[in-house]
Amino acid sequence: MEAAMDLMRRMPPRSAETALNALLSLLPDHSLDLLSQVCMDKESLKEYILCEYNRDADSYRSPWSNKYDPPLEDGTVPSQGMRNLEVEANEVFSVYRDQYYEGGISSVYIWEDEDNGFIACFLIKKDGQGKRGYMQIGSWDAIHVVQVGPEEEGAAHYCLNSTVMLSLTTNNKQSGTFNLSGSIRRQMSMTLAVADGHLVNMGKMIEEMEGKLRNSLDQVYFGKTREMVCTLRPPPEVLNMRLPDS
Repeated sequence: MEAAMDLMRRMPPRSAETALNALLSLLPDHSLDLLSQVCMDKESLKEYILCEYNRDADSYRSPWSNKYDPPLEDGTVPSQGMRNLEVEANEVFSVYRDQYYEGGISSVYIWEDEDNGFIACFLIKKDGQGKRGYMQIGSWDAIHVVQVGPEEEGAAHYCLNSTVMLSLTTNNKQSGTFNLSGSIRRQMSMTLAVADGHLVNMGKMIEEMEGKLRNSLDQVYFGKTREMVCTLRPPPEVLNMRLPDS
């Protein structure tokens, strides 16, 4: 899977769709890692994101109802303590997503690990068109996986692994059709006091990480693209400039 993601990062944007289809045919078991899918919870009528972290056999657990679809009698579910934290995390993260992304879908899944700690997966997916009319269609997929160690002397160790996948297409008279896609991955580790709760600590880390990821995407993708476009196709005001008479 890491090799597949590395290959996608090196593909030219115009070939991203072709490369993705080829990878899906080669790695059908990783289709959910390559494509975020969404399902509707039949009880709460809320959408949730499908991934390997809420999958058991061929069924997927909803973070809203804690039930599998298709139904699975012996499906793995978190303990009551983890489930309470998961419910609160989904409610808080939904507010965070509305404030930062102005829409989209978010899901949080939490389960125990073998080291007396737990793991939490925070997912955000947003597709759509730009409100200002410049972007024809775009998508943003963010995956944040936090591994939380056991509490010791009022503190716990948090390890955050974040991945963001971005794709957008513009189509207007001035710039024509333009495609840009890519992904970026970062890691952060911190030891924090748990007096305010694990959710507060994880939320602060994710908020800080997303800010860093957005800045990196702006510099790496948009900044370099802007530099190349301006070099190859200077703005009209530059072309219309006349050299002073000698």
